Amino acid sequence: MLLTREEEKGLSGEYGEGLSIAYRILVAIGEATNAEKLVPINWAHVSGVNYNTIGDSGLEFLKKISTDGKVSVTTSLNPMGFDRDNRPDLSTEFIEKQMEIVQAYDKLGVTPTFSCIPYELMPLPSEGTQVSFAESNAAVLANSYLDLKTNKESALSALASAITGKAPYSDLRIDENRNPKIEIINEMELENELDYGLLGYFAGKTIQKSCTGICNVSNSLEISKLKSLAAGIGTSGSCGMFKIQESDRTIEKIKYDKVEMRKTKDELNTAEDGQLITFGSPQLGMDELGQLHTLLRNRKFTKPCKVFCPKTVYCKAKNMGLTESLEKCGVNFISDACTCLTPLITRQDYDSIITNSVKASYYMKTSNKISVALTSTKDIIRKYTR
Repeated sequence: MLLTREEEKGLSGEYGEGLSIAYRILVAIGEATNAEKLVPINWAHVSGVNYNTIGDSGLEFLKKISTDGKVSVTTSLNPMGFDRDNRPDLSTEFIEKQMEIVQAYDKLGVTPTFSCIPYELMPLPSEGTQVSFAESNAAVLANSYLDLKTNKESALSALASAITGKAPYSDLRIDENRNPKIEIINEMELENELDYGLLGYFAGKTIQKSCTGICNVSNSLEISKLKSLAAGIGTSGSCGMFKIQESDRTIEKIKYDKVEMRKTKDELNTAEDGQLITFGSPQLGMDELGQLHTLLRNRKFTKPCKVFCPKTVYCKAKNMGLTESLEKCGVNFISDACTCLTPLITRQDYDSIITNSVKASYYMKTSNKISVALTSTKDIIRKYTR
């Protein structure tokens, strides 16, 4: 891989150990993906924040790279393990280790968004801009809807890009790789966010390519459906982009019908009921909080309900009076964290939960070992409110 003189100096350690580590990560990835060079990015979104996921080894790495490393571009941050303003009954060790991770990112100069939906919080760059997103739903949505360019980055590669301001020029960063080689032909009438999440999960699992075409789907979807579609694709496989398009007769096609939808849901739906309702994987933005508020008018949940959203969204909703109204409906807000991989929802406390998210369903099943009743928002409210 061809490096500039400045990049070679950074790699050699002339500008410090933190920058050298970052370049070594990117060069290794670039060589593995046959990248010819590094290209500039102007925004990175970093994962690897929750102590539950990175553990002590990840914490030690962050401490090391933050000794003299600094981010060189705008850098947002994925959710951590809990809400600092709504502290649960977690172990002292977990809280202390989680805050050490937060401090390391602060030392690096990362913006503490603690959100998996940075595209709803940060100013968007111009179309075609190269970015580096580690969060899978954000990467898929950036490529597919926001007209940005990113690969599905790992926690390490996105952090390395944040520090260097560069990324390997490979895969979805190259225009010719952003055209579908296979199409999903949707034969279903998709009614809600869960239907789109199931379609996305099927597409991501079925098509292990950079980009998939999706046919017979509206080109003007509301944000909740787009997020569900992107999160489904990002959860189940390596696909990093979708294009909603008319069918191209020259490429391979895969049918998605009632049978495939049922098989997909049966894989993820592992319970008939649950002890807890959760919304927020990806986290909810203002539009979704508004929709929830409208659906809940004059109703109250009959089971505990946790809503995960970014702190900035929570504060905006609070100023509008939305949070107070939703809390009266039985909602418990949790900011800074996400449904997935959080220590706030464990097998010790819950045998099963109820959610509208295919991403939450997948991770609850595989990581938290908790069963899930997978249900759309409208059906949750119909069944679990009075």
